[in-house]
Amino acid sequence: MAGEGAVTVLPLLHSWPDRYAVIAYTTSGRLGETAVIGYVPVPEVPDLDLMDTAARHQPTRLYGAANGAGFAEACWLICCGWSARSVPKPGTLQLRDAAWSLDAVGTTELMKTMYGHDRLHTGRLTFTDPGHMNLARAVLPSRRGGRRGPTAAAEVLAAAVGPRV
Repeated sequence: MAGEGAVTVLPLLHSWPDRYAVIAYTTSGRLGETAVIGYVPVPEVPDLDLMDTAARHQPTRLYGAANGAGFAEACWLICCGWSARSVPKPGTLQLRDAAWSLDAVGTTELMKTMYGHDRLHTGRLTFTDPGHMNLARAVLPSRRGGRRGPTAAAEVLAAAVGPRV
């Protein structure tokens, strides 16, 4: 699937204490009723199974287990993206208008609306614009102490399109 619009990109600590990946959150549908969350491929980071990652965080403790298979995991993932968009922390990248595509590996139909969404698509998300891919990859915290994160992302953006206002 593919789309265009606002995308929130954030680092995700998926395995304690120091294994990060980059995920992106966006929506599709006329009213944004479908959440789309994908891992952004980064060369030095293995592909990420998002539903498995969510399951390891025990989301049924928060969302319960009565709403069908994958419901709690989907809600946990949606909450990660929705929260990053609502209250961005340092290291979060907000792209106002980005073209993207998702190689979907799963869809979860929610039994009730959660965070404004009725379903979730997960998979591998890539941006059409190579500059957006570079910005997204720059949010990954460096495991070697190099420059990554919001400062590096801002520098890449400034070099590509000029200073942010």
